[in-house]
Amino acid sequence: MKNPIVIALDGTSASGKSTNAKLVAKTLSFVYVDTGAMYRTLAWHCLQKNVDIYDEKAVAAACRKWKTSLKCLEKDKLRAVYLSVDGYFPEKEIRTPETAAAVAHVAAVPKVREWMKRTQRDCIQFGNLVMEGRDIGTNVFPETDYKFYLDAALSERSARRAADGVQENLAARDQRDSQRAVAPLMIALGAKVINNSSMTAEQTSGIILEDLRKRLPAPH
Repeated sequence: MKNPIVIALDGTSASGKSTNAKLVAKTLSFVYVDTGAMYRTLAWHCLQKNVDIYDEKAVAAACRKWKTSLKCLEKDKLRAVYLSVDGYFPEKEIRTPETAAAVAHVAAVPKVREWMKRTQRDCIQFGNLVMEGRDIGTNVFPETDYKFYLDAALSERSARRAADGVQENLAARDQRDSQRAVAPLMIALGAKVINNSSMTAEQTSGIILEDLRKRLPAPH
């Protein structure tokens, strides 16, 4: 495919990035990419290999040496890209509390973010993308014309996490993400900002799709 379209969906933790990215990807028949899952996969790998997640050099070395490949599979009418490690995708393992606690430390390593950027840009081999994360519009695909930034009140985001059975200090996570030395969380130039504190996922994705349909080339 010549010049695949990339829709960048960035935002804070529990702002609805994953849910809305999937809804938009399904509606447009685009490929969904969860970049956070890629960082979680590396965090899981480091834990499996007993790599000290607080040692930047050790984490960078693990990222440089691990054997990975990008895969694209369809499930429930959604085509999605994932990172396979030695032929295995740790789908459940990357969602454990242990992995969640480690991922922010791993994701802050500059060499890791360089590797991830290259890998995430390689996802265009699978066609048009809806890519969600924290630095897609600012760092991974800054050239895309389709940028969105989701946010919600801290109290609402914390309630969403709690409803999923996850206890996480989102204020601390926001601070770490925004103060990170490399590719910090920030609103991309030209991004449409959506505060969905009082919105359903369908309402949020509806706003995104309405905007996209005005600007995407036919037949999207």
